[in-house]
Amino acid sequence: MHGCESETVLDVLGIGFGPSNLALAIALEEHTAAPPLTSRFLERQPRFGWHRGILIDDATMQVSFPKDLVTMRDPSSDFSFLYYLREKGRLVDFVNQKTLFPLRAEFHDYFEWAAGRLSHLAQYSAEVVAVEPVRERGEVHAFDVVAVQDGHRVRRRARNLSIAVGLKPHLPPGTVLSDRVWHTSEVLPRVAQRLESGEPVRRALVLGAGQSAAEVVDLLHRTFTGAEVCGVFGKFGYTPADDSPFANRVFDPAAVDVFYGAPPEVKRSILDYHRGTNYSVVDIDLIQALSSTMYRERLHGRQRLRMLNVSRVHDVREHAGGLDVTVEDLPTGRREVLAADVLVHATGYRPHDPAALLGEAAKFCLRDEEDALRMHRDHRIVLAPQVKAGIYLQGATEHTHGLTSTLLSTVAVRAGEIRDSLVARRSP
Repeated sequence: MHGCESETVLDVLGIGFGPSNLALAIALEEHTAAPPLTSRFLERQPRFGWHRGILIDDATMQVSFPKDLVTMRDPSSDFSFLYYLREKGRLVDFVNQKTLFPLRAEFHDYFEWAAGRLSHLAQYSAEVVAVEPVRERGEVHAFDVVAVQDGHRVRRRARNLSIAVGLKPHLPPGTVLSDRVWHTSEVLPRVAQRLESGEPVRRALVLGAGQSAAEVVDLLHRTFTGAEVCGVFGKFGYTPADDSPFANRVFDPAAVDVFYGAPPEVKRSILDYHRGTNYSVVDIDLIQALSSTMYRERLHGRQRLRMLNVSRVHDVREHAGGLDVTVEDLPTGRREVLAADVLVHATGYRPHDPAALLGEAAKFCLRDEEDALRMHRDHRIVLAPQVKAGIYLQGATEHTHGLTSTLLSTVAVRAGEIRDSLVARRSP
């Protein structure tokens, strides 16, 4: 379809259709006041998908199920995880599990179920290539969003944008991904390819000390039963995640208000104090399971699971036969070259830069002294005075809204706040 798809000016156009914008779509769908807010969502993937490459079959969520798409905003919504379970005929069975933490694969299925109910609002395989301000009498009242879908350029106009494009894999400088060098975001399809090819894995290294790193170490150790699997990290050992009740208050909706209103130095200290709730930490059950495996292997005299602690990867050289990975012991500086078949970078993710997506519209976004985007409390980017349209940002606001910015903990509440802001700002 060429040109404008419709003469209608949408109230909000979402870029990305992951959990954040899916929660917003539900909040808009459930809004009963007239006239209804009009919305559409563009997603570059061909179908709904949320970290598919790391959906290990027995991995569990690290947030409790009430922190789904709706419950923290409206426990009576029929888009809740419990309602999904009832629809799937598993409610009683789930309750009998006596757990707050579903399998990650099940939560993904829940997301897909919810997205399927709102498929009329989403356009898949639509990659945004331009965002153009629409000017009228010196003011910007809307944005034209241009996307490429099935080889055609599609243009949609909206008074507000909601950007929720997720996170991108973070890699050490100079890293080149290949059939042997992976990031955790693609580990499951890479493992499947390796199994299908029949190529042996004699040694695999996993760089990183967070939850994904430990899960991948466990996965590779269970999958490639003849391989030595080495975790490589700068600590003495994996650090347990602090999920105690008081520490978890940093993920409460009210904590966003506290964080947003705090001075910059207090924001920095809060992030430093509570990084152990989310970054470079591992569930204690998994730590204990890996430790037990190592001890059992030592007992039986065949140790396949190794932890190269207080170490770093100094150099990686790929050749026809595999990888030569130089690992440096940090206290001594001693370096050892390990022959490996696979190196997995469990080095985390970073938010996408909204400016790269916004293009021409980015020049209207105001920034603070550290060149970070200035944000309103209602998740809108602070824009130049001549811009009357709005740009809402989800997932790249840790510097203004705290640790929950990139997490599921306040997705439902944030969606309600954005919806209420859209309603309040709607022109008569």
